Amino acid sequence: MNARRVVVTGLGMVTPLGVGVPRNWQAMLDGESGVKRISRFDVSTMAVQIAGEVAPLPRVPEDAAVPDLGIHARFALVAAREAWADSGLARARVDPERVGVFLGSGKGISEIERLTEACKAALAAKGLFDYAAFVRALAKDFSPTRREQEDYYNSGSHVARAVGARGPNWVCITACAAGNHAIGEAYRAIRRGDADAILAGGTHSQVDLMSLSGYATLGALSPRNDEPHRASRPFDRKRDGFILGEGSGVLVLEAYEHARRRGARLRAEVVGYGNTADCYRVTDPQPEGERVELAMRLALKSAGLAPGDIDYINAHGTSTQQNDAMESGAIKRIFGGRGEAPPVSSTKSMIGHLIAAAGAVEAIACVRALEEGVMPPTTNYEHTDPACDLDYVPNEPREKKLLHAMNNSFGFGGQNIVTILKRL
Repeated sequence: MNARRVVVTGLGMVTPLGVGVPRNWQAMLDGESGVKRISRFDVSTMAVQIAGEVAPLPRVPEDAAVPDLGIHARFALVAAREAWADSGLARARVDPERVGVFLGSGKGISEIERLTEACKAALAAKGLFDYAAFVRALAKDFSPTRREQEDYYNSGSHVARAVGARGPNWVCITACAAGNHAIGEAYRAIRRGDADAILAGGTHSQVDLMSLSGYATLGALSPRNDEPHRASRPFDRKRDGFILGEGSGVLVLEAYEHARRRGARLRAEVVGYGNTADCYRVTDPQPEGERVELAMRLALKSAGLAPGDIDYINAHGTSTQQNDAMESGAIKRIFGGRGEAPPVSSTKSMIGHLIAAAGAVEAIACVRALEEGVMPPTTNYEHTDPACDLDYVPNEPREKKLLHAMNNSFGFGGQNIVTILKRL
């Protein structure tokens, strides 16, 4: 059987900029920042006190609510409901056995906060650890279902139940590449005929004490607590770490003929996918970016495109010294220097790094850029860096007729995922 074409028919998004694709896209074009001082827990004694926090948390429809729903699942449900409605599949006659869910996910953990509060209670008297007080504090907030609902896999099952998707269900945990990874694998599944439509994307929340402390200890986060909105500055010479973010992005991918038969709006086409591994370190990218370069080349090859066919790149662009220089170097080796390479921007400059949700939210930004012929900016770009000398669409959106957009996602552990989308 010939491989089927795969199109995007629905979009849904939750980010620190707000709920819904229209709200988020306009905010990105306006250069708004969703980075602010954390309000969810006490950060007064912490070295890093800022994040891309979704506040207030979006309300989940009552028919989808379950006890102790994890934050990541809450985000996924809201984004998936928007994408499902946007696709028109909610009103179409569709075989539920031919509809799947592919999500990149991370845990929606709040366990560390509960343990911290219990430890405070246990140490209250004379600095000695009172085990009875510790157990009492934990028992007061104990829920037999919370641990289950906060695990990785539950985001996919919640989304499937919400829309009645009984087809293939797959959750991947490839860290910062997971959302784009899910899109790439959903694209392949539809091409080979495993499903007619798949809700694909990512969801994650790491705005918690454990994650914030861990990344800060690694020196990976920006400590610009006094300037939250200026802290995420991809490709800028004075970048000093990424910003933790949270949220979800979900796209409805659909077989072209299936979508055409029901008269769906075709928002874009997925045409390329590349997937490689660094085999280097858990936290650092391979410095020369050889496997990142290969992932981009594989995506181009699978799409049948030459480098000159790409009009825009939504970069991984985390705002760390190593990643941004590595990615810029890999792009230059494929596309050439500033005068030859396509414009590159990082929407992480406005929302922070959504980890498992990042690549999916950025794929949605690519779809909207293709539809409207405008590229979102890289905000906070003020100081040029000799190691990052491409056109990063600094600080202001730019109009340009776009046909192909490349979406780069690189995860901890060395997972490199690249997808290519085409305007229809």
